[in-house]
Amino acid sequence: MKRRYTVAGSVAGAALVGVLVAVSSGVPAFSAQNTSKHHPMTGMHHSASATTSAAPESAESAESGEPTAGPTATKPADATPPGDSDDDASDTAGGATGTADPSAPTATPDATNDHNMPGMVAQPAYGPNLDPGESDTVSPAVKGITPEQSFNPGPDISTHREFQANCYMSHHAANDPIVFPGMTGASHMHTFMGSSTTDADTTTKSLPAGKTSCITPGDKSGYWHPSIYNGDKLVTTEYKQTIYYKSGISDYRTVRAFPSGLRFVVGSPTQTKDEFKNHPGTVEGWECGNSANNFEIPDHCAEGSYLNIRMQAPSCWDGVHLDSADHKSHMAYPVAENYRKVCPASHPVAVPMVEFKMGFNVSGDMSNVRLSSGTDWSWHYDFFNGWDAPTLAALVKHCINGGLQCDPRGFDLYKPGRGAALNENYELAS
Repeated sequence: MKRRYTVAGSVAGAALVGVLVAVSSGVPAFSAQNTSKHHPMTGMHHSASATTSAAPESAESAESGEPTAGPTATKPADATPPGDSDDDASDTAGGATGTADPSAPTATPDATNDHNMPGMVAQPAYGPNLDPGESDTVSPAVKGITPEQSFNPGPDISTHREFQANCYMSHHAANDPIVFPGMTGASHMHTFMGSSTTDADTTTKSLPAGKTSCITPGDKSGYWHPSIYNGDKLVTTEYKQTIYYKSGISDYRTVRAFPSGLRFVVGSPTQTKDEFKNHPGTVEGWECGNSANNFEIPDHCAEGSYLNIRMQAPSCWDGVHLDSADHKSHMAYPVAENYRKVCPASHPVAVPMVEFKMGFNVSGDMSNVRLSSGTDWSWHYDFFNGWDAPTLAALVKHCINGGLQCDPRGFDLYKPGRGAALNENYELAS
């Protein structure tokens, strides 16, 4: 059955009400191994269909290059390839200099309505979850590192300056500690990765208090995105997801690690199809098998294939605010300057560009596959930095600043002589 959406601008139509009533009433959390009833959306439409099958990227040993188990009911081996050959987002990289203006606006008009939809709890006035004594600003402001306009990487540098974070799905709940801080059950259903403690009350200190579903013990960040359903069944996968940390600017040597407590949202559940398609961070759309660059979930995916999507976050920080009223304005995307990508003067600090590459174990008839947030183009995600600071700094320095294409250990399969940032347990050497 074809599905039809009724969406105009940032207002979702009546087709969403069934889902949103359930969300606003507070749907309890549940594990990836159990499914939960969720009001289906009716009359929704999908487009392009796939004809051939393809599973997500196979897990490989980064040092031996030998393939290991693919997606099954049992978690595959923890080693993954150092990156995709088609990753081109980090081919250009740069950063601007100067300090941020603490008085710079931290929200756009009507920004606090960005996540509001009929039947959903209204997004509250700005008031982030903060630990006692914690501020949502840093002082003094962090300065950006001046890029060299004439910098030429040379032949020994990879085209991708990056490392991976590989994380399994952790839990699912109608919470969002960035958009709905302290409001349990106020959001649409989200799928969480990383810190096991992420909930509506999450703070900078609470993130590292629990375990992590990422293979790197030092990564207790909160990562989350809208949950995917097939009818009323939650779509999960035992396969580890890939989160890239890349350089978004030309002079990748100027990228700094994230500051403690930084958080932001990428995309919006109320964005239009055109806004999703033309998002300033590259979006590769919904893909499965040989069907690619779809901005609606295909009606059919070849049996055994995975539904994939990729989307890139902004990678320039204003150097002052750890959050903002719209959870976006303290971040910005690089701009082009003299055929190079640099951070704008308003956001002079180059930080890693986070890119979600998610794969979902669903194929065949896709007519009832949907996002908890509404339309197929409502895909978005949240990031709350919970990294162990020395671990993140080591990976940024070795892989991004060092011009390498690294796996989660910080090892570049193509340049083994450069070594790794972490040991075989994905930890810093003592």
